[in-house]
Amino acid sequence: MVQVGSLAVDPPLFLAPMAGVTDRHFRLIVRRIGGVGVVAMEFLQAKGLVGGDPEVLRRTHFVEEERPIAVQIYGADAGTMAEAARWVGEMGADLCDVNMGCPANTVLRGCAGAALMGDSRLAAAIVREVRRAVALPLTVKFRLGLDDRRRNYLELGRICEAEGADAVAMHGRTARQGFRGEAEWEPIARLKAALGVPVIGNGDVRDAGDAVAMLRATGCDGVMIGRGATRDPWIFRKTAARLSGGRVPEPTLEDRRRLILDHFRTVIEREPPALALHKLRGFTKWYSHGLPEGQRLRRRIGALATADDFLAAVDGHCAAVAAGEPPLPAPAARAA
Repeated sequence: MVQVGSLAVDPPLFLAPMAGVTDRHFRLIVRRIGGVGVVAMEFLQAKGLVGGDPEVLRRTHFVEEERPIAVQIYGADAGTMAEAARWVGEMGADLCDVNMGCPANTVLRGCAGAALMGDSRLAAAIVREVRRAVALPLTVKFRLGLDDRRRNYLELGRICEAEGADAVAMHGRTARQGFRGEAEWEPIARLKAALGVPVIGNGDVRDAGDAVAMLRATGCDGVMIGRGATRDPWIFRKTAARLSGGRVPEPTLEDRRRLILDHFRTVIEREPPALALHKLRGFTKWYSHGLPEGQRLRRRIGALATADDFLAAVDGHCAAVAAGEPPLPAPAARAA
């Protein structure tokens, strides 16, 4: 258990905010499987939230079953970030998180996300104003620095603590790395040793063993899992079991088939057709890493054009594997 301000997080496991991934459908999947301490929304643009952008507001909906839930905001203006934080409080979120770690160019170009690591005065002002705006627990997520020459995570961590953050989360890569190479865990240990507030580690936690290893190797107070959860939504339950001295059986092929199909049907029912197809394509790529012969399915989806095709492909793939038959190959390319 880790105490983040007034919020007790038990187990100390966090679903990372991921654009296009951690929508309500996926958050509920992870929550219902169990083991996760806090789930997070897709990160929200502060300017869009304050300005009433319909697309941003659409992503703010959540249900009681998801609690505790964190909402991450990003932006480069302290006043706008403070107003967005008030929105987060009025939404009834359990935790407000400030994004200072996103390496996406669309975010960096606005001098937000990880770009704030290059402006310590602005970073301090944002944390200070957000802290004044909300009483709910406040966290800040960042990286090692902008690049290897500008690794200022210790400085930023101390700034966040001084300005009132209740905890910080750090991804063990620089912004320039994006998600390439291997995440470094040793800096997480250094950050933990330097701060008095809880430190949440993030980066290359692919399975329950990695999560437990990060906690032991760094002494961090909690673990945040992002991409590892897209490939294995059971990762939180398995990690929580290990931390309590138990074991959870690996999900069966039928468990995975049922989860994927139930998820996809929900997306098809509740999302516009174009967005639903986009989500099905992305999630099939991630989920297939947990399926036997998953590479065959990943190759196959490139030719699929309808939601029904995706449902049939996943169902047929699992049925073939269960029967000991070779899954269907990818369709041949059409002649020009």
